[in-house]
Amino acid sequence: MNIVGHLINGQLVSETNRTQDVFNPATGETARQVALASAETVERAIAAAEAAFPAWRDTPPIKRARVMFRFKELLEKNADTICQMIGEEHGKIAHDAAGELQRGIENVEYACGIPELLKGEHSKNAGPNIDSWSEFQPLGVVAGITPFNFPVMVPLWMFPMAIACGNCFILKPSERDPSATLFIAQLLKEAGLPDGVLNVVNGDKEAVNTLLRDPRVEAVSFVGSTAVAEYIYSTATARGKRCQALGGAKNHAIVMPDADIDNAVSQLLGAAFGSSGERCMALSVAVAVGDAVADALVDKMREAMKNLKVGAYTDSNNDFGPVITRQHQEKVVGYINSAEEQGATVVVDGREPRIPGYEKGFFVGGTLIDHVTPEMVSYKEEIFGPVLQVVRVKSMQEAMDLIDNHEYGNGTCIFTRDGEAARYFSSNIKVGMVGINVPLPVPVAYHSFGGWKRSLFGDLHAYGPDGARFYTRRKSVTQRWPSSGIREGAEFSMPTMK
Repeated sequence: MNIVGHLINGQLVSETNRTQDVFNPATGETARQVALASAETVERAIAAAEAAFPAWRDTPPIKRARVMFRFKELLEKNADTICQMIGEEHGKIAHDAAGELQRGIENVEYACGIPELLKGEHSKNAGPNIDSWSEFQPLGVVAGITPFNFPVMVPLWMFPMAIACGNCFILKPSERDPSATLFIAQLLKEAGLPDGVLNVVNGDKEAVNTLLRDPRVEAVSFVGSTAVAEYIYSTATARGKRCQALGGAKNHAIVMPDADIDNAVSQLLGAAFGSSGERCMALSVAVAVGDAVADALVDKMREAMKNLKVGAYTDSNNDFGPVITRQHQEKVVGYINSAEEQGATVVVDGREPRIPGYEKGFFVGGTLIDHVTPEMVSYKEEIFGPVLQVVRVKSMQEAMDLIDNHEYGNGTCIFTRDGEAARYFSSNIKVGMVGINVPLPVPVAYHSFGGWKRSLFGDLHAYGPDGARFYTRRKSVTQRWPSSGIREGAEFSMPTMK
């Protein structure tokens, strides 16, 4: 059986002492296996990155940018192959995989501007014959640990910017769908990246812990669940590493009485069920202000959901595909069962979808649950599946309090025609990314992505301007060249401009 290995110092390496099955989620069958790196394998990758760093650090930023330009072209040229790999191992429908790839490419485009992004400030005559400036220097060897739900986009959030800044990178992708990630890393080598600058190690917790504990790794980026994000952050920072760890979410959409309900329904369909709900920006809770709004929303959602198409990635007419594993399928169904047992109403039931020819696939159909309350387990926890829950409140302030009191603060939105309400909401809600009639307020590549509360551990957000700052250190330099023949006396007081 085909085994997905690692990329170390520019060479594909297979380590077969431990392997794990990689499934096609649509069929439920094993597609291939992935090698799980030992600590020794990870250490070889770190050593390769450390050895490559001095030359890459000293490579002019414009030359690093040219590698990124060629990489962008190769990503576009190989788009069909990349999307097929995503579909085979993640289950994402072709059009959704293409959107993921495009979002990743946009981050590569932003990294192409690295000569501008690394420019510091300069002040001539900050003091008598004294010039002062700042510059941004790379950290050294840095690492990224990425999730299964975006095997291409999230790695492209990380390593293009880190590498463009002059760092060398160790990528530990999800072992559930590793092929597309390894493939795009090989494309970067083809684009002219020197060996050792980007290394990929597939693996599990052993690989992660090796990266966290090795003193040669200066910084760690992570995207995944909150429990793991907190572990990554606490472990890395305890060892003096810089860390940004993005965790889970429970994203709410407030539907106001003046909202365009038809538009809200259309937007909620894609935001709740796209990618099978397996994205940290999925809208999983609709907060309806007033029973009249809730009744209209539920009725229209029920009708619209009759047209949802769930199936295999090979049919682009499908709206979304399976969830990632059999275990996750059972977990999502368990949340639906829990909501029903605790008194909620399952309006549209996706627990037993019928997918002809794919009876063994890991499918969950689109599910709509009404009369959900904050005390329910399904409300408190991140479901990460194609499930939309409706919570009924009496006022906008009650809706905002509901959102503010939740442990997660990743994304949210409001559907309204009232500019005053929208402005108040965006100014006061305690959430990191806010949409006004935009259900998935994912920032573009030249802004930065990140939530609040237990959705983000660390001070800097992902990609965009924060990405450039995360992967560099600011250094301030002050210089003076005394005039020839002039001897200056010692000064013992604090230098000032007085």
